[in-house]
Amino acid sequence: MKRREFMGLVAGAAAWPLAARAQQARTPVLGFLGSAAEADYKRTTAALRRGLNEAGYVEKQNLLIDYRWADFQYERLPALAAELVKRPVNAIFATGSVVSALAAKSATATIPIVFANGSDPVQYGLVASLNRPGGNVTGISFINSQLGPKRIQLLRLLNPRTAVVAVLVNPKNPNVADARTFVAAGRSIGVEVVIVNASTEPEIKEAFNRALEQHADALLIHVDALFNDGAGQSQIIALAGQHRLPTMMANATFPARGGLISYGADTADLNRQAGVYVARILRGEKPADLPVVQPTNFALRVNLKTAKVLGLSIPESFLLLADEVIE
Repeated sequence: MKRREFMGLVAGAAAWPLAARAQQARTPVLGFLGSAAEADYKRTTAALRRGLNEAGYVEKQNLLIDYRWADFQYERLPALAAELVKRPVNAIFATGSVVSALAAKSATATIPIVFANGSDPVQYGLVASLNRPGGNVTGISFINSQLGPKRIQLLRLLNPRTAVVAVLVNPKNPNVADARTFVAAGRSIGVEVVIVNASTEPEIKEAFNRALEQHADALLIHVDALFNDGAGQSQIIALAGQHRLPTMMANATFPARGGLISYGADTADLNRQAGVYVARILRGEKPADLPVVQPTNFALRVNLKTAKVLGLSIPESFLLLADEVIE
């Protein structure tokens, strides 16, 4: 082999690692900031990936995702968000209650952020308006918090003798402030609303006991990552059955798992749309130009098997409103 050819081969071989590193450097990185535990949010991550895949991004092929989970310890979120900013990442997806989105926004004013949660993003200062978010933040609103008064009305319709409704909230979540509107909504239809708190799984059991001490006829679970999925939801279903307490949640999986009733939007599809939004931003669109996505359809789901276990006879008028009845 001639020396010139040999040197060419050596130079080419040396260039391969450089080319590989350059390719890796060009691969966008999405920072994932979740306030919950990874095992409890598999449905959320799967839905997000579906949206990304539809838009042409596949994890570990042309997209890297760096996950950060607070495991319900919300005080860890600012540090986790700072880690993603320092990495740095091309965009941040924040999910699991408004606390994760607030932590991400506090950590950066330049990296694009896409949130997905049930709180009012204008009320909590995430965006300037729904149609014109402004700044570096946009996302998906499930508008769960705003549906609290409607859910109280549904609980009264479920059982016209309902006089007291307990609302379970996480005091570490800023959306605890929404409970004031629930109290007013209950008063307007002759229902007393009492607030019970839980910020850990052991405290959920204590909250049920406090609800019973307040003579609650029903329990409304306010939106929070601790209650929404996984172990928290399973615990709530078990305690509701044990105490024969009619219980309502926003999450559509609640009745399917054995809970009594749910009313809310299709969060799986909304998280899919969040993945599409992330992809659009990775391709160069600005969060300020992407309106906050809001659901247009809400579903009422009832589990008749659970109603029977609770000794509850559901009025026909209520069943006619249901979008899904599990028998």
